[in-house]
Formats: sequence, structure tokens, C-alpha cells
Amino acid sequence: MYESNNTESGLDLETETLVERAVGGDTEAFGRLYDMYADRIYRHIYYRISNIKDAQDLTQEVFFKAWKGLPKYKRTKTPFLGWLFTISHNRIIDYYRTKKDFSYLDNEIVIEDSKKGPEELVELQFTQQEIRRVILQLPADQQQVIFMNFIEGFTYAEIAATLKKSEGNIRVIIHRALKKIREILGNTGN
Repeated sequence: MYESNNTESGLDLETETLVERAVGGDTEAFGRLYDMYADRIYRHIYYRISNIKDAQDLTQEVFFKAWKGLPKYKRTKTPFLGWLFTISHNRIIDYYRTKKDFSYLDNEIVIEDSKKGPEELVELQFTQQEIRRVILQLPADQQQVIFMNFIEGFTYAEIAATLKKSEGNIRVIIHRALKKIREILGNTGN
């Protein structure tokens, strides 16, 4: 659904045009926005809650809230994708409040490669578990930013917009997290 073949500026222009139309009540334009971003929002939610059905439900709730909140969006000056991630982040927090259990990395990090043999897959699984173990030792804000950047592939700008921080602040958080990861790995002999 997410179209990565567009240039970022072209995508932003298309997005803003669709948002303008959707604010005017054009459901087809909003449907196109859904098609463009639903997969990314779903993955963002799923990686945090590890439940397919709940992730699907929360994704629908995010887009319902976005539809209802479109007039407010235009006043935020936030990129549309960042605004969607903010809504999804808030829904994830609400989800965990009802569960009384919260961690950004409750699930496995999945890195797939169908060309690997059994030994390589076992080694990859071990590596994924080790990565997860190391990331879970970071403070929550560093976990989130590392996860968003390196696992989900968000740009600094997308992370900054989602978390309402400057790109410079995101760079500092990532730098500190990577420094901490190096310290952790140095202490374990890896």
C-alpha cells in the first residue's frame, strides 16, 4: 500500500493535495491517503503490540481518528505521516494502559531472508535475540528511537515529527543509544 517509488517531496505534495481534498469531505482522497500509509501505520503498531487482530483494529482506529481530526491537522504544521504516527503512538499507549503492561519491544525483531540455510537462520535468530536483549537495556526513549530508525526504517525527520522533538534531538538520542549499545556489547565480550 505504501508507495516508496515516489520522491519524498513529490509524495509530500501529493499528500498535501489529498489532505486538502479530504478536509473538504472527499472520501476518495482520504481512501488514497489510507492506501499510501496504512501499511506503515500497521507495522508501527504491530511491532509494539505483537497481536495481529489488535494491530488491525488499532490501525483502523488511527485512520478513523485522522478522518475526524483532519480540520485540526491543518493547524498543526506537522507532516501528515508524522501526525498519523502521533495518533498511532497515543493509541498504543492507550492500548497498554488497558493491559497494564508496556514495552516498545515486546515482540521479536523480524529480519527475513528466504535464501539462508538452516544454520544461517539459527544464527540469525540468535542475533535477533541478542539485538533485542541489548536494545531492552536502553532507556525507553532510546529504545523507541533506535527501534523506529533501525528496525522500522524511519528517517530522522519522521521520528522527530512523530515524537515532537527536533531532528537534532533525535540525532543526540541515537548517538547516545549507540554509545550505550557499544558499552553493553563491550561488557559482554561481543
